[in-house]
Amino acid sequence: MNDLHKKLVDMYAGRELPAELEEGLEMDAFNDAELSHDMATLRKTVEVLRAEQPVAFTEESYQRVLMKLYARAGDVEPQLPAPLHLQYQLPIQG
Repeated sequence: MNDLHKKLVDMYAGRELPAELEEGLEMDAFNDAELSHDMATLRKTVEVLRAEQPVAFTEESYQRVLMKLYARAGDVEPQLPAPLHLQYQLPIQG
């Protein structure tokens, strides 16, 4: 399997390739067992994941994740950029 095939397999699994590229990749997979296996398993995985119902991420779930992060001593405070009004204005010297 060459590098181009490795890059295209993900798009193939999601059915995001144009028909010409998809057909060409399938022809190459006919002679390459590893490529054929990757294409088949990834496409099945994507189809299963898309068929699943979306998971609801509630406020309770958010708080539970946040508490686990705090318990593991993670720094979860958002890093905000310094406001522009706190920057020094230097005079232009000419």
